Amino acid sequence: MISTLSLQASAADLAAGATRDGLSIAADTAVVVMGVAVVLVSLVVIRLLLQVNGTLRELRETTRHHIGPISQRAAIISDNVEFVTQVVRGDVEHFHASLTALSDRLQQASDRMEERIEDFNALVEVVQGEAEEIFIDTASTVRGVREGARTITRPRSPRTGPRDGTDSAVGDP
Repeated sequence: MISTLSLQASAADLAAGATRDGLSIAADTAVVVMGVAVVLVSLVVIRLLLQVNGTLRELRETTRHHIGPISQRAAIISDNVEFVTQVVRGDVEHFHASLTALSDRLQQASDRMEERIEDFNALVEVVQGEAEEIFIDTASTVRGVREGARTITRPRSPRTGPRDGTDSAVGDP
């Protein structure tokens, strides 16, 4: 009995094993097919990535060749702009210094002119005072001369004495 059971068990195992071997083979085949598919897809993806990398490298080189002169020109332009800015800044500083110096000189000249005008006004006042004094003295002298001339040129009246100031009536009998 034991041997019959063992034969039955081993037959069942064989039948199950045969079935399992078919499923197992199908599963193994599916795993292998899936693995091959993953490897093929991976190879395709790697090839595409390498193509993209090559394209990017070419684009980078092309861009470098095109941007190189542009960046050099931009650097030259930047240097020129910096030079022009420095020149303009220097000119503006020089102009400002000149303008400040001119303003200071004009202020000094204005102050000097003010002092000279004040001195001139004082001189005019002195000259005017002297001129008025001379005019008054001259007018007074002219008046005195006129009066003297009138006195000399006036006809003598009998009442008046001689011209020399002596009394003629005193010596007359």
